[in-house]
Amino acid sequence: MPVPILNLKLQNQPLEGDLKAVFDRVLDSGRYILGPEVEQFEQNIAQAFDAEHAIGVSSGTDALIIALTALGIGPGDEVICPSFTFFATAGSIARIGAVPVFCDSQFIDFNLDIDDLTRRVTPKTKAIIPVHLFGQAARMDRLMDFARDKGIFVIEDAAQAIGAQYQGRQVGGFGDLGVFSFYPTKNLGGFGDAGMVVAQDESLSEKLRLLRNHGENPKYHHLMVGGNFRMDPLQAGLLNVKLPHYQEYLQKRRNNAAYYSKELSNIAGIEAGTQWEGERPREPVENPDPLKLAALRPDMPTSNDERVPTHCILLPTEKPGCLHTWNQYTLRVIGNGKRDSLKAFLTERGIGAEIYYPVPLHRQKCFEHFCVDYRESLPVADELASQVMSIPIFPELTVSSKDQVIESIQDWVKSNHE
Repeated sequence: MPVPILNLKLQNQPLEGDLKAVFDRVLDSGRYILGPEVEQFEQNIAQAFDAEHAIGVSSGTDALIIALTALGIGPGDEVICPSFTFFATAGSIARIGAVPVFCDSQFIDFNLDIDDLTRRVTPKTKAIIPVHLFGQAARMDRLMDFARDKGIFVIEDAAQAIGAQYQGRQVGGFGDLGVFSFYPTKNLGGFGDAGMVVAQDESLSEKLRLLRNHGENPKYHHLMVGGNFRMDPLQAGLLNVKLPHYQEYLQKRRNNAAYYSKELSNIAGIEAGTQWEGERPREPVENPDPLKLAALRPDMPTSNDERVPTHCILLPTEKPGCLHTWNQYTLRVIGNGKRDSLKAFLTERGIGAEIYYPVPLHRQKCFEHFCVDYRESLPVADELASQVMSIPIFPELTVSSKDQVIESIQDWVKSNHE
C-alpha cells in the first residue's frame, strides 16, 4: 500500500461533524472577519502554550512580518537568521526593507549555530530570528543571554514547533515575540492560511493588534500604517475544534519517531546522528560537493571513511532538555547523490519522501545581492541541503505503514552495500 508523506483526511475526517458545525455557526453569525471565534482561539492558544497574549493573523509569514514591524525594524536594519530554513523567514525580513544576514546551522539539530551567529553581528543588527526547525527547539538560553547582552531583539520562528519545549518552557515565550503557523501541513493544521504571534508584553501586543488591522483605532482613525493581517473566524473556529486533540497528535508523532529511531538504528549502515556530533572548521568552500565538504570534518563519515559503511544514513535525535514535536523526521543520507537515490527508491515503492530544503537561502537567486561577501562560508547549510530527506511521520501512520517505510530503507541500504 502507498504511504504518503502526509494524509490530512485521516486526521480531519473523525472531526467532520464538529468542523461542519463551526461552518454553520460562522455562516449564521454574519461575522466573517475577526470577532468572537478569533478571540476565543487566541485565549485558548495563550492558555495552552504559556503566553500572556496571542494575536491571530492571516498566516505564519504575515506573523513574521507584523512581528518585525512591531519591533520597529525596517530599511537598513540587519536581522540574522539561519540559511537552512523555509523561505518565509528571510523573505519576511526582505519584504520590510531590512537586510537578512544568514548564519550557519548545526549538524545534529539543524538549528542555527550560535557561534557562527556571533560573528555576523554588526552595529546594524537589530534582531535575531532563531527557527525551531522541524519541531526541535533551538538553544534558547545561550541565544537569549547573547541577545540581551547586545541589546538585540529576538523573534522565535516556531512555525513548525508549536508545543515544543526547551528546558521545560514552551518555545515562542523566550524571545520578545514568538510566531506560529497553522498552515494545513503543520502539527496543528488549519484549512487554509492562518498564523499567530505570541507576546509577554501588553503594550507590544496592543501594537500588534493595531498593525494587523491597518493601524486603526477607532474605526477610520489610523494611529500607524499597518496592514490587512487579520485572521478570519472560520479558520479560528475550525482550529478551536482541533486544539483539544493536539496533545494526542503530538504524542503519536513522538511515538512514531521513537519507533523509527529504534528500528532503523538496528540496520547496518544507519547510525544515530549524535555519534557524529562535533565542530567543523569554517573554511570557505567553492562549488560545494557533499564529499568535499565532509572531508573538511574528520569526525563525519564519508564514502571514503573506513570506520563506517560505504553509505551511511544518520538519524535525527531529540536533544537533551528538548521536547521535539517532530513536524518532520529528517534523515541525513551521506554520499554524493545518495539522498536522491534513496528518495527515488522510496518513490518507486509508493512511499512519500520530501526534501526540506534542497537550496539554502544564501544560495537563492533573490537573495544573492545580500550574500556577495560570504556566500561560500556556510558549509553546514550547504551540506545539510545536499543530504536531508524527510519520511512520513504524521500521527495516523499505522505500524504496518511504518514497517513498510523501514523495510524499504533497509532494502535500499542493502542494495547499496552489495
